Amino acid sequence: MKVDAKGRLAIPSNLLTPLTSASEFFITSEDGKSARIYPMEVWSRVEKELIAAHRPQSDRLLVRAKYFGQAVTIDKQGRVLIPVILRRTACINGEVNVFGYTKYLDVWDHGKFVKNLKRNSVTARDEKTLRRLLDNQRPESSDRTLLARFTQQTFNWEMTEPSY
Repeated sequence: MKVDAKGRLAIPSNLLTPLTSASEFFITSEDGKSARIYPMEVWSRVEKELIAAHRPQSDRLLVRAKYFGQAVTIDKQGRVLIPVILRRTACINGEVNVFGYTKYLDVWDHGKFVKNLKRNSVTARDEKTLRRLLDNQRPESSDRTLLARFTQQTFNWEMTEPSY
């Protein structure tokens, strides 16, 4: 998939359908390394929960989401405009990878994503955890620690400076 010269990303219908038939989205990032596209209905719930939490982590996350974020409307060709700040900080232009999840999409610059995959290869321990999860077994304590560490790394709360 590609982001065009004007910063628009055509969302494939197979990724859009599981989210909803929404026309309004909020595009943001936790760290400026990728873009996250939420249907506005989902984002509104997330934002309310962050505000209600009154915790330093949720406040920092909300500030980042607002810094990087922008409300957008999908156009008639099924495209959304990626905010300029995210196109710059996450280098989202040209070829990208789009990953669909139940409530949002993640968009990564293809080159950055491939480099990240090479730097953070799957370990034997990761494979063991995955096998257990696929077999519907309760993860061992060490597996829960690994998953917690992964979650903490994935949602790093430290602000990254934009590099223009």
